[in-house]
Amino acid sequence: MQVILLERVAKLGQMGEVVDVKPGYARNYLLPQGKALSASDANVAAFEGRKAQLQADNDASRDEAQKLGDKLNGEQFVIIRQASDAGALYGSVTTRDAAEAATDGGFDVARGQVALKEPIKYLGLHMVTVKLHPEVEVEIELNVARSPEEAELQAAGKSIQELAAEEEAAAEFEVSQLFDDIGAAADEFGEGDDRPAEAPASDDGDDETSES
Repeated sequence: MQVILLERVAKLGQMGEVVDVKPGYARNYLLPQGKALSASDANVAAFEGRKAQLQADNDASRDEAQKLGDKLNGEQFVIIRQASDAGALYGSVTTRDAAEAATDGGFDVARGQVALKEPIKYLGLHMVTVKLHPEVEVEIELNVARSPEEAELQAAGKSIQELAAEEEAAAEFEVSQLFDDIGAAADEFGEGDDRPAEAPASDDGDDETSES
């Protein structure tokens, strides 16, 4: 099926180009999203009459998107989720979560502008693409953690594995200290002295019989 593009579409073409696409892709995405028109003679002629205005509108929206992108690019947003000790989330972080985190951070980002290859299912730092305009894409970082404190440590460069190892080492140190304290207390009070007690001396003279 041939369509005429009303805006740039990645991996497809620029505004005004007539391209061949699969009918389902056109009917389910390009046409309802207003990104293209079927390339009939009437639509091609109509586009030529509107081309200058469409280009001006596109340039204006691109400039606005670029301004937002310059501020948004590289920003990090914290998302708090429950997870196992191994870092696996109880659920996942989706495009909706990413958009809400960015919006809560003061940026106007819609769910449909967030591009995830697959839902995020583990704690850690994750780079995510945000498509603000067909010609403007930026990246943000999602800091997925179990607490604000853990998010700060991850932002400082520590992985969930390193954090778990530090917690385990701290726990082992506390246990060793506890046993050391118990041992010191036992020595102080004389516990653990294995020396046998001395038997009381017997008075052999008491058992002797006097001679008659």
